[in-house]
Amino acid sequence: MKFMAIIPARYASTRYPGKPLAILGGKPVIQRVYEQVKSVLDDVYVATDDNRIFDAVTGFGGKAVMTRTDHKSGTDRIEEAAKKIGLDADVIINVQGDEPFIQPSQIETLMHLFDAPETQIGTLGKPFESIEAVDNPNSPKIVTDNRGFALYFSRSVIPYIRGKEHDSWFGEYPFLKHLGVYAYRREVLAEVTKLPMSSLEKAESLEQLRWLQNGYRIRVGLTDIETVGIDTPEDLARAEEFLLKHLA
Repeated sequence: MKFMAIIPARYASTRYPGKPLAILGGKPVIQRVYEQVKSVLDDVYVATDDNRIFDAVTGFGGKAVMTRTDHKSGTDRIEEAAKKIGLDADVIINVQGDEPFIQPSQIETLMHLFDAPETQIGTLGKPFESIEAVDNPNSPKIVTDNRGFALYFSRSVIPYIRGKEHDSWFGEYPFLKHLGVYAYRREVLAEVTKLPMSSLEKAESLEQLRWLQNGYRIRVGLTDIETVGIDTPEDLARAEEFLLKHLA
């Protein structure tokens, strides 16, 4: 089975414009993401809508593809890039351009999800570490079936623990945090990018609910590694501290 990774990277982020080019430990964030993914896969591309990012990627020896500026999601950008690249990959992995600490083991976990032929889309989940983290609506939760396929994603706390005080919920169920890295069979990627926004997606503002609501099967791989995404300048400062700590 042939895998290819495409890293979507926009310049015009609302909360942090230009973050793919922000310097982290002496390198642009997008270079750190690229190098992490490249340590596992030969075919890695950055899909961008900005010449500055394109030039930065090709400048450090990476491969980049220019895409349209009007995409509503990274998934749509990846589909356009995949068409332009034209490689005959069986599975395309989507690693966000603001995840410089994505680990090789996490990418390998995603890849192994496709050992099962019924896996159409893969993603990752990590056990939460506190009820306070579970309560955070910015950290989507996942519930899965007994084979690891997603039943639902929500910003609310799911499942609801009946008959117990909220403060004791954490010990009653292994709440699972969703990490926003995906992999798609090539034909499934082409199909899901043609789907209209669904009612559940609109309600929760979670794109993966569009796929579930249309009957696609999302298998969830487990990781115990926390990623450090960069959405704000404050996140970059925390990432710098994280990097220094792990290089020490």
